Amino acid sequence: MQRKTFTRTLLALVAGALCFPLAAQAQAVKLTLGHGAAPGNPRHEAALKFADVVKAKSAGRIEVQVAPSAQLGDDAAMVTALRTGALDMSANSQGAVANAVPEYAAFGMPFLFASSAQAFKVLDGPLGKELSDKSAEKGLVVLGYWDNGIRHMTNSKRPINKVEDMKGLKMRTPPDAVLVDIMQSLGAEAQQIKFAELYVALQQGVVDGQENPLMNIHASKLYEVQKHLALTSHMFQMTPFLMSKRSWDKLSDADRKAVTEAAAEATALQRKLSLESDDKLLADLKAKGVLVTTVDKSAFEKATAAVDDKWMAAPIGAYVKKVIADARAK
Repeated sequence: MQRKTFTRTLLALVAGALCFPLAAQAQAVKLTLGHGAAPGNPRHEAALKFADVVKAKSAGRIEVQVAPSAQLGDDAAMVTALRTGALDMSANSQGAVANAVPEYAAFGMPFLFASSAQAFKVLDGPLGKELSDKSAEKGLVVLGYWDNGIRHMTNSKRPINKVEDMKGLKMRTPPDAVLVDIMQSLGAEAQQIKFAELYVALQQGVVDGQENPLMNIHASKLYEVQKHLALTSHMFQMTPFLMSKRSWDKLSDADRKAVTEAAAEATALQRKLSLESDDKLLADLKAKGVLVTTVDKSAFEKATAAVDDKWMAAPIGAYVKKVIADARAK
């Protein structure tokens, strides 16, 4: 009797040992993805797409919770959380990431890219790979470079047609040193305000205006508190889609493959949605009563030329020069 009991116990232990690897493989992986854009923005739609695709590719094991609208803090706070491992993933901002990886600033030089497509020709090449390597050194794994669009200016005071119209305007900027330089070179006063607080700041007159791609202006309804839109096209900005290296290092090879493939699909969708949005959004903004002007772009380029010089003389100057040269060759 004792022998039978021992045999049954041994068989149960062996069966348990054989099943353990399968149980470990089936263990759920839960990831949190934070970003600062509003629902309806291509950034949010792509984040949801990523969550759906990675869940499908992992047979339901990898679950991604998407937190939009700066629910987990502003972009700068989320970059810090990524580097410490407190946050798994973020579709973040070029300026905030540049505070950790200064080379991101190179892609924000004034009037460098006429279109986002031109920028992605550079980012999808060797200089984008170099940027990814520099990001990894700072604890950030690049999953994709998303589009935050070509940026334009709005304000509540007056139409902007020429550089002189910028003088004295209090303009909000994100935490982006290049944008601060651009605003100051045009004679405006730059003031940093969190995007989540921007609508109220504009409504209350804390600042006169701001600058953003049309998709952000529209999705966050800034047109309700800004009468004038100037199509300045003064800067391109990407949205780096990042994962904490600490979170990445915890994944199995199979999970990394699923995440990478899902990120590629989400990146393609985000860029597509962004590309398709501008003409439709501009028409809708005009229909909502926003007064649209174009600017003397050559005069604006001349006024901001010193910004290039400043950054080419900075510690990241060698990389800035390579990005400018590659952009102008495209």
